[in-house]
Amino acid sequence: MTLIDRFLSDEQDPKAVERVLVKLNDMLSSNEELLYMAVQKKPAVNLLPDCIAVSTKRIFYCEPGSFGITMNFKDISWKSIKEVSFKEEFFGSKFICVPQHGENIVTEYIPKVQARKLYQISCEQLENFKEQQRLDSIEEKHAVPSVVTVNAFAEEPLTDHKTMPFVAEEPEDETTLKLRKLKILYDKQLITQEEYETKKASILDTL
Repeated sequence: MTLIDRFLSDEQDPKAVERVLVKLNDMLSSNEELLYMAVQKKPAVNLLPDCIAVSTKRIFYCEPGSFGITMNFKDISWKSIKEVSFKEEFFGSKFICVPQHGENIVTEYIPKVQARKLYQISCEQLENFKEQQRLDSIEEKHAVPSVVTVNAFAEEPLTDHKTMPFVAEEPEDETTLKLRKLKILYDKQLITQEEYETKKASILDTL
């Protein structure tokens, strides 16, 4: 089976597929694969049908221009797609792509069998993308290093007690002790300020 035969499984127009496929292959990025292609089938004249191609990374919209001399391509990645749907009508189906932002992209006259397959494959790829996003998000959360608080002021153990300077605390003399007790009595309002000043002067006079 040739490369083109892969995309002729549901009675797609071989000429339209060939014309689009040659150019699409040059537009694919690394690790990107075309999965399906749907071709318009207009009820009257179907000389220049539009095509919709689905890859593992995006949806391509292929529209002939200049009476079939040129092809206009636009694409939308799975990241930018909110959902897809299709609606069966008397002449074929409408395939509807709902982007995250902006207006819906609607393509008419897609044969019903092709529209169903297009919808099925698009839904699968959209779900695959969302699942990969979920897994990536979980992996990122697990990759965040835990914060460890280190006490920068932790004391180092002493290896030799002789290295610690010894400071002897001098005992208070009697006068200082009396003044301290007097101040405590005043702070507790057990004596008046006048009594405090008189007694303080008396103690200092003994020096």
